[in-house]
Amino acid sequence: MSQARSNVARQLSVWGLEELEFSTELIVSELVTNAIRYGRPPLHLRLIHDRALVCEVADASSTTPHLRRARTYDEGGRGLLLVAQFAEHWGTRHSRHGKTVWAELSKDESAKFPAWDALQA
Repeated sequence: MSQARSNVARQLSVWGLEELEFSTELIVSELVTNAIRYGRPPLHLRLIHDRALVCEVADASSTTPHLRRARTYDEGGRGLLLVAQFAEHWGTRHSRHGKTVWAELSKDESAKFPAWDALQA
């Protein structure tokens, strides 16, 4: 996981998008963790720099992730909620060989930090 985050930071620096580092690393960490936990190898991480920054994590499983609200005492279940809070858009794309979960971040604004109350809801 730390390798993925350092690769993301390095690539964002090359593109001059350092202000998106926190949000992008958080999103990549959550998507890669979900792929490791619930998906099947091989796993692929891809960043696309176009009108927006798109993070994609692909795996060989066809299981679609679902956004859910974790209860206060749940240890997990908040990953996609965090992705949804930090990304402009996110979703899943299926293929013959599995799925890709993607998240899009706007390059026009600095890293956005959702209100703490929204994360606790």
